[in-house]
Amino acid sequence: MNTCKNCNTPLDGNFCSNCGKPANLKRINGRYIFREIANFFYAEKGWLYTTKKMFMTPGESVRQYLTEERGRYIKPVTFVIITSLIYTVICHFFQIDTQTFNAQLSVETEQLSPTQTVLTNWVIDNNGYASIIIGFLMAFWIKLFFRKSGYNLFEIFVLICYLSGIATLISSVFFIIQGVTNIKLIITTLLIVTTYNTLAIAHFFDKKKVGNYIKGLLSFFLGAITFGFIIEFIAVFVDAIMK
Repeated sequence: MNTCKNCNTPLDGNFCSNCGKPANLKRINGRYIFREIANFFYAEKGWLYTTKKMFMTPGESVRQYLTEERGRYIKPVTFVIITSLIYTVICHFFQIDTQTFNAQLSVETEQLSPTQTVLTNWVIDNNGYASIIIGFLMAFWIKLFFRKSGYNLFEIFVLICYLSGIATLISSVFFIIQGVTNIKLIITTLLIVTTYNTLAIAHFFDKKKVGNYIKGLLSFFLGAITFGFIIEFIAVFVDAIMK
């Protein structure tokens, strides 16, 4: 008797009674390829729609995703991964690395330990993972500042994923401009990203309250600072072990 290739359960029919996998995979044909192409363009359409909405009305759009309509939006983590892939390709193409960042932020590269350099390069090369980690840290601070809002930590994390994706796209565009013109734009990029995140967070909760803009700004900075402390702690710990 044939067994399921997924869980080794004896097969009696076209599907496994244990895991539900088909007994035999269908051959790849023209219909399969057409369906894959259609899925790609559907995802691309969702990505473009999400990007447009997050630029124009980020707060309202995330609330809509959470409570009303999710079908037209690309999923938040997927959005972060796609935008991070774009960012990584651009960084490699224009050779954006630790030294480039530090030079434009007026930080002496010689002051960094080898471990700090490795970790900073990891953040640059793995922007998607770094964005998710920073996102959880920012979500924690936002939850703390807006604890009476009724949103849970994971709903706030969805907000941060979308905002991180847009911030990554903004950075990518400025890196392209910087690569073509050789004009240092990292400070400008940081200011624009900070402003965007502050406004988006405030609009998500209530754009009419001035205090929400202050809370949004603090949440953004505290999330980034907390991530920086974690990186610094790991660097010091590793350097101490290696001595």
